Amino acid sequence: MENNKEKIMLVDDSENLRYVIKDYFELEGYEVVDFKDGEMAAKAYNTDMYDLCIIDVMLPGKDGFSLLQDIRKIDDYTPIIILTSRTSKEERVKGFKLGCDDYVAKPFSIEELELRVRAILKRCKRGTAVQKALYEEKIYKMGNFTFNFSGMQLIHPKMTRTLTRKEAELLKLLLDHKNKLIPREIILKEIWGEDDHAVGRSMDVFLTKLRSYLQIDDEGHIAPKEKGKRKVTYIGDYKPLVEIVNVHGTGFMLKVSE
Repeated sequence: MENNKEKIMLVDDSENLRYVIKDYFELEGYEVVDFKDGEMAAKAYNTDMYDLCIIDVMLPGKDGFSLLQDIRKIDDYTPIIILTSRTSKEERVKGFKLGCDDYVAKPFSIEELELRVRAILKRCKRGTAVQKALYEEKIYKMGNFTFNFSGMQLIHPKMTRTLTRKEAELLKLLLDHKNKLIPREIILKEIWGEDDHAVGRSMDVFLTKLRSYLQIDDEGHIAPKEKGKRKVTYIGDYKPLVEIVNVHGTGFMLKVSE
């Protein structure tokens, strides 16, 4: 049976407060998934979708503002409410500049919080529809792989791998422009929203992971690497059906044999 409940991510290090909010909202008909720290929430956001997030600022490890920034790097649509006891003008301005939709000061009325959530979801209904449209079912075929973008699954006869959201978005970009060179700066701006050295290193890590996922057919055909060389070479006349090619200093290309 399809679950039509609106799904909320709740992040707060207070177990008692999480319990109170979760219990009240579930009685009001929402689905609530709660987390005690920012790191756990960030990992979960990469693999799932939410209709709204409620995030406390003071969290162990990754704080609420850092989590807000992480979410906004990959998602401009999902509304986010910040909870905090820090109510200075500077803090509120910082939250809104980073992309939150509302700012609720502690202590607060649970009934008022739910009404704010209801109002935001109603106001953002159109935006939520746009977000879901972005993740509508899109199936790609490449070599022996099937890529389900909406489910973030890379499917091969030998195995099925669930990708992170960044990996899925990156693979989709490469597939939408298969057999064409995509400049590094275009990939960075499309997927990460910015082009700088630190983000560039992160992109290289993601591309290395995707390349390793796509080499499942190539096992036994890859020649031993020579010292100091990063490029993968193949034995004899073997040519992979799917391959991510790095054009040094320029960009990347997903080569797919038709």
